[in-house]
Amino acid sequence: MSDELISILVLVVVFVIATTRSINMGALSFAAAFGVGELVADFSADHIFAGFPGDLFVVLVGVTYLFALARANGTTDWLVHASIRLVGGRVALIPWVMFAISGVLTAIGAVSPAAVAIVAPLALSFAARYHISPLLMGAMVVHGAQGGGFSPISIYGSIVNGIVDREKLPGNEVTLFLASLVVNLVIAAVVFVVCGGLKLPRTAVAAGEIRVDKRDGKEGEDREKGAAVDAPADTESRLTPARIATLAALVALVVAVLAFDLDAGLTSITLAVALSVFWPDHGKKAVNEVTWPTVLLICGVLTYVGVLDEMGTIDYAGKAVSDIGIPLLAALLLCYIGGIVSAFASSVGIMGALIPLAVPFLAQGDIGAVGMIAALAVSATVVDVSPFSTNGALVLANAPDVDRDRFFRQLMVYGGIMVVAVPPVVWLTMVVPGLG
Repeated sequence: MSDELISILVLVVVFVIATTRSINMGALSFAAAFGVGELVADFSADHIFAGFPGDLFVVLVGVTYLFALARANGTTDWLVHASIRLVGGRVALIPWVMFAISGVLTAIGAVSPAAVAIVAPLALSFAARYHISPLLMGAMVVHGAQGGGFSPISIYGSIVNGIVDREKLPGNEVTLFLASLVVNLVIAAVVFVVCGGLKLPRTAVAAGEIRVDKRDGKEGEDREKGAAVDAPADTESRLTPARIATLAALVALVVAVLAFDLDAGLTSITLAVALSVFWPDHGKKAVNEVTWPTVLLICGVLTYVGVLDEMGTIDYAGKAVSDIGIPLLAALLLCYIGGIVSAFASSVGIMGALIPLAVPFLAQGDIGAVGMIAALAVSATVVDVSPFSTNGALVLANAPDVDRDRFFRQLMVYGGIMVVAVPPVVWLTMVVPGLG
């Protein structure tokens, strides 16, 4: 048995054990990275650690730390009420507002994880407050970010179009952008319906429509009628010095990421530390609310994926597919590989590897290059709601008041559905007709 097949089988075993024995999959993945790296690939410890996603670790810790501070001092509650007022009390519009904001941010140049890092914490705080499915809200944020992610001036769009030019393939920037936008918009609409979006209030309600009964802990709701239950409490609608400083920090985060291209994780940690200096009680509470089990899970899995990449397992699978003599079948399998691998690794990295692999049969003229590239791009990014991708990990880490194990399973199942369902759909609509 080849080393590549062994590494794939070990990954399957990790999934089975984590599912049946309730062991943190990240811890299992670190053990798998050590076992396969040392015993099968003969890697040194330094070589194995090279796959540790240090940038993602900092993003997860930094963003959850900053927004835990915002929750501790009531800033997120204030923002939730402000959002309700902004849309005239129509709760059903909020998921679409979050979709649009994420899409605009990526379309004008924000990296998708940076946009999700900015929008997801507020969106999920709103979901918790108004009993919106966190899966619905998280999916809307991620699909919004991916919907705008291939505009001609976006990061993803620029990278893919650059690869197309380098490989001297025919391309169409507008088709690429619209393909991603339409697919993500359709998926968002389906998720909105399936996850109860149509049951959300569409008439104006007051910001205090859902309240917590302090006497029995039960929540009073009047959402079906769309009537107000309570006006927002003064403590929730009032701006305190801590909240003003936190709002300034959130604005600084957006400006730093979008205008100056600074790292979202490092910027978040710096701002959180600055706030903690002035309000140490909030800072101490926030550190304890960083979702460390999620950080362990994501970093462990991606470290093992790094070992697979270094071993050549991903290239091994891609080359095996490209050697198939039936171009349409090879195109479908490449879309599947893009979706599967991207659910655990960098979407841009996967596209950078898969598009060159498709060059040999694209050169034959049997497959339209524009449609194939668009299908690969969509397949490799639409799955980013997976909890093992950066976007999905941010959604999981920033969801307050949820059963995190259950939410993790929901995201994993949803990501699996995207991996299974999207590649054949985009293949059928973009590749089979021979676009380009």
